[in-house]
Amino acid sequence: MASLPQANPPRLAVVIVAWNVRDLVLACLRSLFDDLERAALPGEVWVVDNASSDGTAKAIRSHFPQVNLLEPGENLGFARGNNLALREIGFPEGADLPEYVLLLNPDTVIQPGALSALLEGMEATGAGLGGARLVYGDGSFQHSAFGFPGLAQLIVDLFPVPARLRESRINGRYPRSLYESGQPFDVDHPLGATFLLRREAIQQTGLFDEQFHLYCEEIDWAMRIHAAGWRVVCIPSAEVIHYEGQSTRQVQAQSIVNLWTARLRLYHKHYGPLKRWLAIRILRAGMNRLIQTTARDSSRSEELRRELVEAYREVLRRSGRIGA
Repeated sequence: MASLPQANPPRLAVVIVAWNVRDLVLACLRSLFDDLERAALPGEVWVVDNASSDGTAKAIRSHFPQVNLLEPGENLGFARGNNLALREIGFPEGADLPEYVLLLNPDTVIQPGALSALLEGMEATGAGLGGARLVYGDGSFQHSAFGFPGLAQLIVDLFPVPARLRESRINGRYPRSLYESGQPFDVDHPLGATFLLRREAIQQTGLFDEQFHLYCEEIDWAMRIHAAGWRVVCIPSAEVIHYEGQSTRQVQAQSIVNLWTARLRLYHKHYGPLKRWLAIRILRAGMNRLIQTTARDSSRSEELRRELVEAYREVLRRSGRIGA
């Protein structure tokens, strides 16, 4: 891929939404500023602190005074938190906007050269949206991009299937050989941990849909970017460590409700009537199965079984209200 122009490299804004991940976000910022300096990239960094109780905001002010720190005083969630920063930057209609915006999870560490590689990949492909190659903290492989969730993936999520199907395109996974090639490849959507957006794609498609509080918001935006005619790519030459899920490691039962509520909203917004009807029927059958198997699962405590069963029942109730 062609290198970025030395005289006039594209401007980059980075947005991080954080909630009670003080040490992780400090490590993320350290790696980010190191790579910005290494690449001599003109960049601005924004952090939205979603009312953390662990001293995140104070630590950022102390260690990284150059950060544009936003403190809304409440937990806005991922979509609203990012939108707050995007509007402060001037999107979607402001003047003198940066060419690119990187939405970055706080539980990531930028590896040397990753920012340059991301921008080079976007410039080479003309994509509207791109993502890095993610690895776990021990350096092992992590799926970094996925196919849009369809009916087959819904079955894989909710019912027993052969293990090989979980790593296949049926379950939205791309072959490891594509990541190992080092070349950008087309995907439905990158994981939201590194979500690099071209200015014009944002202006054309708008910001995050704030109906998605947590989960599926990046899938919805990627769907809109595809619909507007843009390419969406994974750029495996850009490596980022992703510790995965540290910001959302909440009560398991509530996470289940949040995830499937978002999925229901996605089906309602983007699926046609028949596909939506089928998806909801599959989901209901899956939830009823999970209620039965969880109630009999003696490996879990009685309290956890009750919480999980109630979460599955709540998803069933919501399936009758959203998109039915």
